[in-house]
Amino acid sequence: MNDPSMNGSLSNSRKTSTLAIVSLVAGLLGWTLLPWLGSFGAIITGHMARAEIRRSAGAIDGNGLAIAGLVLGWGSIIITILGILIAVMFFGGIAALLAWLGFSGQLG
Repeated sequence: MNDPSMNGSLSNSRKTSTLAIVSLVAGLLGWTLLPWLGSFGAIITGHMARAEIRRSAGAIDGNGLAIAGLVLGWGSIIITILGILIAVMFFGGIAALLAWLGFSGQLG
């Protein structure tokens, strides 16, 4: 009955940063519904959330959420850029190979 964790006081609870939550949600959206927009939103709000959490001197929580949003945002952008580079190199390599074999512009 005298459990100190059940005293009904919320004075020791820390507020979770809203920007950190937005960063995580935007990062998830960056992988699903809004690829570039969600990723950029996750990166921007993730950095803003981490700055807010550092300035709060321990009053605001959510650093892990902000980091997760940053990782999701940057990961999506990096994978997209690498995919584009691989596609350009692949098709450029095929074009160079065909040109080297003498098939440049001759389809028939």
